[in-house]
Amino acid sequence: MSLPISFEFFPPKTPEGADKLGVVRQQLYALSPQFCSVTYGAGGSTQEGTFATVRAILAEGQDGASHFSCIGATQDGVRAQLAELKAMGVKRLVALRGDLPSGYGMGGHFQYASDLVAFIRAETGDDFHIEVAAYPEVHPQARSADSDLQAFATKVRAGASSAITQYFFNADAYFRFVDDARRLGLDVPVVPGIMPILGATQLLRFSDACGAEVPRWIRLRLQGFGDDVASIRAFGLDVVTQLCERLRAGGAPALHFYTMNQSGATQALCQRLGLGA
Repeated sequence: MSLPISFEFFPPKTPEGADKLGVVRQQLYALSPQFCSVTYGAGGSTQEGTFATVRAILAEGQDGASHFSCIGATQDGVRAQLAELKAMGVKRLVALRGDLPSGYGMGGHFQYASDLVAFIRAETGDDFHIEVAAYPEVHPQARSADSDLQAFATKVRAGASSAITQYFFNADAYFRFVDDARRLGLDVPVVPGIMPILGATQLLRFSDACGAEVPRWIRLRLQGFGDDVASIRAFGLDVVTQLCERLRAGGAPALHFYTMNQSGATQALCQRLGLGA
């Protein structure tokens, strides 16, 4: 059974990075993604790069989705950005609370992603397909699993079209989250976010920072490989392929790959899974 797939990129910091990402995108377009999203830095710090990358994706004939964060933003600022995205031809947004730049107070009109979703719907009606974030292993700043689920419910009821999860390596966490959401009457698609394993140190550090659990057995195996990148990637390909197979068998509506601006691991995963063109 095939599944829709989508890819996430981050805006490159240099002209050389932009050139490399252009090559990566072409390689991944061969897999016929449903859309490609581009991340947004703390406080909108990468907005120019984000919008430029989305423009490039649209110009290449693909559906480009912009991440859109609201912390520290004003209503007028968000209104202007929505108008710019609409003029660009963007049809899909990933609406997030976002992180504050260091040294900033809260400020702005928006405290939560649900405030942003409600504002976008009020301003633009159904012009945008709005994705929101979901956290099967609970947002690291949530007071409890239940409060995190209620926050997700508030985003959906504010007008979210679908959700993309934080990456995870435990399929049970995803299925439990979806079951809990359905019990609350939340019927939007919840798409698993998939992180290919490219290396051990970066993955473990990043996971600790964002609250994604790396199961102990995976962590120990990765650490046991030391600097053997080939073994790490071969092991990672096996682990993530098995995860995706279980998600597909359990009814996941699509898969969203966090590419880290590289093509090889995502291509290998899709090939193993028989996904894409």
